[in-house]
Amino acid sequence: MRGPPSTSTFSRAHMDIKAIFFDAGNTLVFIDPRVVLPIFREHGADVDLERFRRAELEARAQLVSRIEEGAFGTEAHIWQEYFVSLMVDSGVPRDLLESVGNRLREAHQESHLWTYFDPGTAPALQRLREAGYRLAVISNADGRVEGLMETAGIRDFFEFVLDSELEGVEKPDPEIFLRACARMGVEPGEALYVGDLYPVDVLGARKVGMHAVLLDPLGNLDFPVDRIPDVAALPGYLERVSRNR
Repeated sequence: MRGPPSTSTFSRAHMDIKAIFFDAGNTLVFIDPRVVLPIFREHGADVDLERFRRAELEARAQLVSRIEEGAFGTEAHIWQEYFVSLMVDSGVPRDLLESVGNRLREAHQESHLWTYFDPGTAPALQRLREAGYRLAVISNADGRVEGLMETAGIRDFFEFVLDSELEGVEKPDPEIFLRACARMGVEPGEALYVGDLYPVDVLGARKVGMHAVLLDPLGNLDFPVDRIPDVAALPGYLERVSRNR
């Protein structure tokens, strides 16, 4: 259900947007260092949290490059490359990459690796909902993304969660974006999509006429789209756009 009317000056604006759709992985939930770092350290990696975060962002940048070359971002070999990059840059010895990779795979199958939740996200979602925006999730995932939202304590902010594994279609295919808009009862031009992968999230959303914002945590991406560092910055971004209309 939608939250109570807002008593703040923050109001729904930005090109008559009525709905905001979010990616899940690396947008709402992130690979969890509390799970991954102990596995790396058990295998000889001298890695702290800051080094891990830099390594993860670099691995993600390489993922974007592969997607720009034509991958969808859900192929097994693409994610194998992501994890190899993450492990090497985190200091995992090369002769242990296979065994560490197997441990990560087991951990992901048991519970999921994308379980870290930025504490600034929930207040931002609440603020957006109070402003009158309708919220939902569109994710390329493995059938478990709705459970991740519940574990993170943010499922109730969203009217629904579309998981590509369950829908049988994945971003950037226009069908999954159109399906979400139809279910929400809004036109694509009345919707904003927020994600972290330009070729999949931004171009996919724009293909059907949706607006898009790209997450750029380091501020170093160079794509023709508005960028914010994280979901916590989204209400402020919309507020600034409103003032500049």
